[in-house]
Amino acid sequence: MTIPSRRTFAIISHPDAGKTTLTEKLLLEGGAIHLAGEVKARGANRRARSDWMKIEQQRGISVTSSVMTFERGGIVFNLLDTPGHEDFSEDTYRTLTAVDSAVMVIDAAKGIEPQTRKLFEVCRLRNVPIVTFVNKVDREGRDPFDLLDEVADALALDVCPMSWPVGMGGQFEGIFDFASGTLRQPTGASKEFEGKAATFSGLEDAGLAGALSADGLARLREEGELAQGGYTSFDLAAYRHGDLTPVYFGSALKLFGVTELLDALSAYAPPPREQPAEPEAISPERPDVTGFIFKVQANMDPQHRDRIAFMRLCSGRFKRGMKLTPSGSGKPMAVHSPILFFAQDRELADEAYPGDIIGIPNHGTLRVGDTLSEKADVRITGLPNFAPEILRRVALKDPTKTKQLRKALDDLSEEGVIQVFYPEIGSQWIVGVVGQLQLEVLISRLEAEYKVEAVLEASPYDTARWLSGSDAALKGFTDINRSSLAKDRDGNPVFLAKSAWDVGYQQERNPEVKFSATKER
Repeated sequence: MTIPSRRTFAIISHPDAGKTTLTEKLLLEGGAIHLAGEVKARGANRRARSDWMKIEQQRGISVTSSVMTFERGGIVFNLLDTPGHEDFSEDTYRTLTAVDSAVMVIDAAKGIEPQTRKLFEVCRLRNVPIVTFVNKVDREGRDPFDLLDEVADALALDVCPMSWPVGMGGQFEGIFDFASGTLRQPTGASKEFEGKAATFSGLEDAGLAGALSADGLARLREEGELAQGGYTSFDLAAYRHGDLTPVYFGSALKLFGVTELLDALSAYAPPPREQPAEPEAISPERPDVTGFIFKVQANMDPQHRDRIAFMRLCSGRFKRGMKLTPSGSGKPMAVHSPILFFAQDRELADEAYPGDIIGIPNHGTLRVGDTLSEKADVRITGLPNFAPEILRRVALKDPTKTKQLRKALDDLSEEGVIQVFYPEIGSQWIVGVVGQLQLEVLISRLEAEYKVEAVLEASPYDTARWLSGSDAALKGFTDINRSSLAKDRDGNPVFLAKSAWDVGYQQERNPEVKFSATKER
C-alpha cells in the first residue's frame, strides 16, 4: 500500500505564549481559513476557530484538545491544538501519544516556562521530534542567543537556528531565513507581514544595504554569522530522533515566520511512525487497519448531544463502513459516519490513512485507550490514567437530577476531563482532577451541556491510588479499610488517601498490595 504524505503534529507551549494564534495562522497559511479572526474579526468572532467551548471563549484559553486537518503542497497536515494550561496536562499527554512531531512555542520575552518544560519531557519520553518557534519577536524580548542557550541547557537539546530576527521590539526590521536567503519585512504602522519579501545570496549580499537600516544590517551580519557558526548544523536524523531542535523566530500575530515553519514541517517532520503495541509494535506499512482512541468529546454539537471518539489511524487504509473491533468491548462495530475535523466543523471521511485523525460518533461504546482493529489481535499501549491531585465531593442543588448527574459524570470521565470515584460507604460521589481549573470546567459544562446545577464540597481525601494484588491480599486490606475504599467507573478498587503519608503508611503495612499512581487504559 502506498501511504499518502501525512504530517501529524501538536503545538505545545506555556499559557499565553501565542499557541492558539499560531494555530490560526498555520490554518490561514494552509488555506483552511480565509480570515485571521484574532486580527480582523470583531465581537464573538474575535477568537481562534480552535477554541469553541463556552468556557474557552469566556477565559480566552484552550481547555480541550482540538483537531484540524488541512492540505498544502500535496501533504495533508493533521494539527492537534492542545491545552496550554497545566491543569489540563492529562488531556495534553494523551494527545501527544497521537502525534509524530511537535512545535514548541516560546515567548521571546519569557523563554522556557514551567509548563513548556513539562510538555517537553512528555515529548522526550516518546522521542517526539520538536521544532521550536520563538514567538513575539516584534515585541521587546530577550537576546536571541540567551534564548537559544536556554533551550539547549534547560532541555538538553542541540539547537540549530534556521532563521534570525533583525532586531526586536521597536528595532524589529524583519526575519532573515538562512536556508533560502529570504528577508521578510514589516510594512505600515502595524508592522504586519503583507508580502514584502526579497531573496538574497547570503548575509554578505550588497543588496541587503538597500533593504535594512545601517544598524540593522550590521546587527544581522554580526549576529547571523555567530548564530550559524556557534551552533550545531541541521541534521535530519538527529532532529527525528529528538536530539536536535531547529529554531525559527517569528511573530504569529503579525504572520512572520509562519510560512517557514510550515515549510520545515513539510520538509523535515517525520511521516507516520511506528506505534508501541502488544504483542509487537505496529508499522504504518501493516496492511490491516489499526488505530487507537486518544480522546472522547461529548456535546461538540450541543443540539444533538453527540459523542465523538477521536481515533489516530496507525496502519492500513480505512474505508467508511468497514467493521473494526474495539479492544474494550470485543464486539465488531461498523464505522458508518467517520468524520474529519476542522475544529468544531466537520465533514464525512470516505477513507483515511496512517497518521490521520478521524472522529467516530458513538453512544459510549468507545473509550480513551481502546484499540480498534480489523483482526482484533493487537493492543496499542501507552495511554495511562494519572492519580488525581485534587478530590472533591459533588452535591446537587436539585436532588431530583441524580440520574442526569450520573450520566454527566460518566460522560466527562470518559473524556478524561475528570475521574469519578464511587465510595463503598456514603452516597456522595467524588471527582478527582489534576488541576483546579478542571473543576471550573466541570461546573460550567454540567450547567451548559447537561442542565445540572451542582456545587463541589471539600473531601476528606487528598489523593487516590489504584489497588492490585492477590485476592487474599486485597480482601485483607479492604476488610480493614472499607471507609477509605471506592470503585472507579470501570469497577476497579481504589484507595482514597487522606495524605501522601497515608499512602506510604498503608504500603508499608500491606506489602502484598500494589498502590498505583497510574492505570493503563
